[in-house]
Amino acid sequence: MTKESVLRDNFGSRFGIIAATAGSAVGLGNIWKFPYVAGENGGGAFLLIYLFFVLAIGVPVMMSEFAIGRRGQKNAYGSFGVIAPGKRWNLIGLMGVVAAFFILAFYSSVAGWTLQYIVSSVSHSFAGQSIADLENTFNTLIVNPIKPVVWQLVFMVLTALIVLAGIKKGIEKYTKLLMPLLLLLIIVLCIRSVTLEGGKAGLEFLFKPDFSKVTAKTFLYALGQAFFSLSLGMGALITYSSYFSKKENLASTAVSVALSDSLIAILAGVMIFPAVFAFGIEPTCGPSLVFITLPGIFQQMFWGDFFGTIFFILLTVAALTSTISLLEVVVAFLSEELKISRKKATVIATLSVSVLGIFASLSFGTLKGVTIFGKSIFDVLDYTASNVLLPLGGLFIVLFVGWFGGKKIIKSELSNEGTLRVRYYPYFNFIVKFIAPFAIAAIFIYCIFWGGL
Repeated sequence: MTKESVLRDNFGSRFGIIAATAGSAVGLGNIWKFPYVAGENGGGAFLLIYLFFVLAIGVPVMMSEFAIGRRGQKNAYGSFGVIAPGKRWNLIGLMGVVAAFFILAFYSSVAGWTLQYIVSSVSHSFAGQSIADLENTFNTLIVNPIKPVVWQLVFMVLTALIVLAGIKKGIEKYTKLLMPLLLLLIIVLCIRSVTLEGGKAGLEFLFKPDFSKVTAKTFLYALGQAFFSLSLGMGALITYSSYFSKKENLASTAVSVALSDSLIAILAGVMIFPAVFAFGIEPTCGPSLVFITLPGIFQQMFWGDFFGTIFFILLTVAALTSTISLLEVVVAFLSEELKISRKKATVIATLSVSVLGIFASLSFGTLKGVTIFGKSIFDVLDYTASNVLLPLGGLFIVLFVGWFGGKKIIKSELSNEGTLRVRYYPYFNFIVKFIAPFAIAAIFIYCIFWGGL
């Protein structure tokens, strides 16, 4: 271990590691996308396929990123340079840094909307509004040239303040508070949702196995959801694991993070769909479900504004735990590769992301006419990161670990220098070497030629 790595901040507890890493994986997509995709692709049948892919492929790939980060003891770019000096494998890490930068730019726009909706819920602004009124309210917000930008900047400042405090006193400290809060809020809303009259149909929509809906595309959707939901390929896991203790069991940590992420996604379905079906509203995917349909449902509930406020606080917390990890990827890269202070790196990263984020936010209104290859600025950032950089990054990571990264190095990290028994290693090696590259390549091809998952 180098003198520089000794001086780096590290996580102080196992709970802090799991809270931060699971927080990176848990995001807005868990709340609005996963439940709908599950319901539309066989319900309980999809869940079984999804959980299989999470454990069979997602966990080994996550372990690979953990091994790279902890071995390198640097940011996503620098860790590859340590493990494979003088070669070009560090470009994989650079792809992760760029992906994190792009994702944070457009993701912070959506995260900013959640802050506005907290204010609207507290102030009873949704009272008496029909679904058409709520749709108009949402559309008016996103095309406004000032309000979304202001909220986006507020969200970026919140993110930056946590990252600025460092790993132990910033990221670990706050995710140890935010993740239990997230779980508590989602359980409260789950209880309220399942006790609604007619909510049983929503649970059936989510959990009842319908194998007639299972097709080849279902398997691809489940695999893609597992890959993207676990934050694979974006540099966050490599960056976070560089702060792991050498005593941390990487395999058990990966399983804990994967199960935590999946639990939140499933609970999100329990929270949302009984309410949707109880009020006879057709479930839809994406922002319309969260920012139009659900506020309308809350208005029909007893104490609707109260539960609506809880819901949008929950969304904000989920978004914040993700934006923290994304910003840390960029900050760690700038700080370590440019040899500048963490404070300066945080300021530079936050300002740079915010500038690009403003363009993304304005692409719904003022800059709506500005397109690149027929896509808005927001959509270009989303497409480039989600459909190109993430799957490519994940593909090169498993190729590196399975074929070029040094079998002894990876096995040494997974076994904590031989102190842990790794009977699973032959399975892990087979998955990373043969199965994962094929699976991730399938995701990439589908994303490029069929427009994404």
